[in-house]
Amino acid sequence: MFARTRVAVGFALLLTLITSITVLAKGGFSFISITGSNLKDEVRATDPALTTDFFAFADFYRDKTEAPTDPGAGYEITRYYIDGSHEIPFDRLHYYPDTGFVFYDVIVNGSSDYDGGGYMANSEIKATFENVLTGHPQPIPPVAQSQPITSVDPTQSKPSIFETQLITLIAVTTGLAVVLLLALRARKPSTR
Repeated sequence: MFARTRVAVGFALLLTLITSITVLAKGGFSFISITGSNLKDEVRATDPALTTDFFAFADFYRDKTEAPTDPGAGYEITRYYIDGSHEIPFDRLHYYPDTGFVFYDVIVNGSSDYDGGGYMANSEIKATFENVLTGHPQPIPPVAQSQPITSVDPTQSKPSIFETQLITLIAVTTGLAVVLLLALRARKPSTR
């Protein structure tokens, strides 16, 4: 009986960790900035099709490919999230809609296995991307430079998505550990 309980708790913990890792990898970017030789100015977009999923432009796990000899007109895309009053770049890639090619440059403050790799673009992203470029997207004003805080307003301070997910992961893991300890304690025979 004890082995079944331990296995069940182990599976619950494993599923929690897998779910948390998947949530962290999903993206949830606040906006993307797009630059390219065909654009006069930087374009910023919040279209959910471009910002919600980390793999919106390409499936970096499965769709690795060689760069075409002439990929066509390309656009540099930087994906951002906003933390408080700061725009924080997460990663940078180049997208070539004519040939359906994505070059993943780099995670800005780190590295990954995807850095410097070429990938086949998600075919469904082209129409959305072109609509953003031609559809006069609503501009996103840049976040103002940080000003000294003169008073603290609790309604102004919101944790970033990563902080929220980390807190959730810690709370769930702690809860599972407590349940496991209680199960272990209940199984120990009394020596009185």
